[in-house]
Amino acid sequence: MTKHRILVLGGTTEAKALAGRLAGRADFDITLSLAGRTLDPRPQPVQTRIGGFGGADGLARYLKDEKIDLLIDATHPFAAQISRNAAEAAGKTGTPIFALRRPAWQRQDGDHWTSVTSMEEAVNALPIEKSTVFLAIGRQEAGAFSARPEHAYLVRSVDPVEPPLAVPEARYLLACGPFALEDELHLLQSEKIGLIVAKNSGGSATYSKLEAARKLGIPVIMIERQAPPGIAEAGSVEAALPLIDHLLSPARKRGE
Repeated sequence: MTKHRILVLGGTTEAKALAGRLAGRADFDITLSLAGRTLDPRPQPVQTRIGGFGGADGLARYLKDEKIDLLIDATHPFAAQISRNAAEAAGKTGTPIFALRRPAWQRQDGDHWTSVTSMEEAVNALPIEKSTVFLAIGRQEAGAFSARPEHAYLVRSVDPVEPPLAVPEARYLLACGPFALEDELHLLQSEKIGLIVAKNSGGSATYSKLEAARKLGIPVIMIERQAPPGIAEAGSVEAALPLIDHLLSPARKRGE
């Protein structure tokens, strides 16, 4: 049996779930690629590679050398550069591609969101008056808030923030979702959080902080996603499965 070779660019819960669903397919040879930003990645159900490709050109070489039949971009919604590289590499090599991308969160009645388009805008959007700010943005860009040392910060991330923020008041919480609403309510109240900074990542694992903020009337600075490359998208693993079969079907390859 000739196997279809599929490269999944991962790093999300959806990427692992998709890999798990595809792992049992005898007609697929799956490789899950992780960028290596998480210090201790969890075991995966398929063959895994760690590290980058060297930009769009490096990824294009990999697609060609490994004879990849389908490229799936299941990276984090904020991994904009990787997504652009994937779209460019697929275009250069003629490799079918689609993105598995969870839908963004939508503002609900009772939400107090200030929408911004970048981390720099989020820093500038902080109030003048001192507040205790909950940074729910991961570890890589937390350092940007060192530019506003008048505030106190609670930073939650999967891995330690290195180097720590250059501010007088900062606490660090290592935790990995999903988070229960009751726990988020307790956290925001016990830490006297006055403001939350979050990325509009979508999904259910970390949405409870926004529910808790709504219940408590806490404002949120929401960093919105950049426009994704113009490629096909599936919003869930269930939606991705028939799309995979369609893109790899003999009829499609014959142009029927």
